[in-house]
Amino acid sequence: MSNPSPTTPRPSVIQLAIKEKAALYAAYIPLFTDGGVFIPTTRDYKLGDDVYVLLSLPEDPQRYPVAGKVAWVTPARSAANRTQGVGIRFPSDEKSRLLKLKIEEILGGHLASERPTQTI
Repeated sequence: MSNPSPTTPRPSVIQLAIKEKAALYAAYIPLFTDGGVFIPTTRDYKLGDDVYVLLSLPEDPQRYPVAGKVAWVTPARSAANRTQGVGIRFPSDEKSRLLKLKIEEILGGHLASERPTQTI
């Protein structure tokens, strides 16, 4: 077995436990084709960084592992007092497709809401 090269850092692991539908609505990113989530964090990330997310959904004991990529960054002290963090895009695979469907099933009619979110 070969060791990973030192220039390729291992993806960071973030555990995100979303306990309420309102929090899931605020974090979910339906604009990404394969789905995605906003993760509040003070850690510095760059676009394209690999992030391994262990996602827990409301009323669901299962944790969903997602090997995502940073698709946008909301810096500290951003305009409109937005929460600092990163938008993680789910990969194009079957697990992500099923996770996206699960999230949208939980959110149901909330997806059409005009309520503000932490996302774009």
